[in-house]
Amino acid sequence: MPSWIPASGHALRHAGIYFDAVRIIGLLGEQVAYEVMQFTDFQAGPIVRSRIGERSMYFLLPPGSARTYRWPVGAEALVREEAAFVGVPALYGLTYPLDWRSLPTAEVPFVDAGLLFELVNGVVADGTRAVR
Repeated sequence: MPSWIPASGHALRHAGIYFDAVRIIGLLGEQVAYEVMQFTDFQAGPIVRSRIGERSMYFLLPPGSARTYRWPVGAEALVREEAAFVGVPALYGLTYPLDWRSLPTAEVPFVDAGLLFELVNGVVADGTRAVR
């Protein structure tokens, strides 16, 4: 288990130290999480779901990787320079209002930043075409 995952409950972790994060709010976040999980045969790496306010998905990427992309509207990179914090739930037990949509594993400790970027852009483009 990575050292940044708490043993119980949940804890705030500074983005950019152990991981970068990309936050996607609402249905867009749900759709992107679904796409990433489908594409990776449910070995996506760590995705945290937050039920605080408007539901959000936090895709945890390798440290320093989020800033290499220009994320579309609807996806926000959380990196060290932003002084942003991400709630991280324990792997098991009571962690409400946070839970894991996809767990980190030894084989896939982070979501692949390039894949996430590609899929976010695809979902955003599909949504734009559907609106027209």
